[in-house]
Amino acid sequence: MEDTIVFTKLRSNRVSDEVAARIRAEIEQGRLKVGSRLPPERLLSEQLGVSRAALREAMRTLEHAGILRLEKGASGGAFVQNKSREAVVSGMLDMYSLGGIHPRHLTQARILCEGAVIRLACELATQEDYDRLNANIEAAEEAGRAGNASARIRQHLEFHRLLVGITQNPILTVIMESILEILTRFLRTIGPYDSSFVTPSRRRFMQKFMERDAEGAALEMGLLLKRLEENYLSRVDLGHPSEDQVAGTP
Repeated sequence: MEDTIVFTKLRSNRVSDEVAARIRAEIEQGRLKVGSRLPPERLLSEQLGVSRAALREAMRTLEHAGILRLEKGASGGAFVQNKSREAVVSGMLDMYSLGGIHPRHLTQARILCEGAVIRLACELATQEDYDRLNANIEAAEEAGRAGNASARIRQHLEFHRLLVGITQNPILTVIMESILEILTRFLRTIGPYDSSFVTPSRRRFMQKFMERDAEGAALEMGLLLKRLEENYLSRVDLGHPSEDQVAGTP
């Protein structure tokens, strides 16, 4: 049975921020865990010595951050959850939509992040991982032969997800997922592009990767990403698509 959490009163001019900070602290210290239900709104506002309006504002902030899940009804309430990953990805997409992230930033970040992923994945990869990656290459090649550009692109992006999955590192995973989500949105704006060189590069990569030559594999991936960047940017007049372009579909 969980220990009862009793909150003490707050004294602050920025009450909602301090409420959110107090709840975060309880989670960090392990007194609130994923799945824990916070005290009812009336009781919690009394314990903290704040208005219910300030408490609700703090709850909404934590909900947007993916830390709390707010449910209505008799069995509802505020529950601790672990969806910060989605919040990070969403925040990065907002940066892109507002013009704070440009295609060149994507390539720089991808090369740096992929290098770290490849070096760690090289140490941890199993034969099953090699099989999954090689099957992905075959699926992408088949999609290309069938003239299914959308499926080919999905397989190309999935290759990177498979790679980062090998690391079992949640930080690298959320960074890579953010990058790939932004890239997916960007690719919607440029239409079909030449990717005939991707599969040969993937096969050279796999040869190095399966030999556990992390530096060789990272170099091959970096060369591919730079070539893809040149391809992408040749299809847009500016370094960043407009909001109308971003709203487009493949």
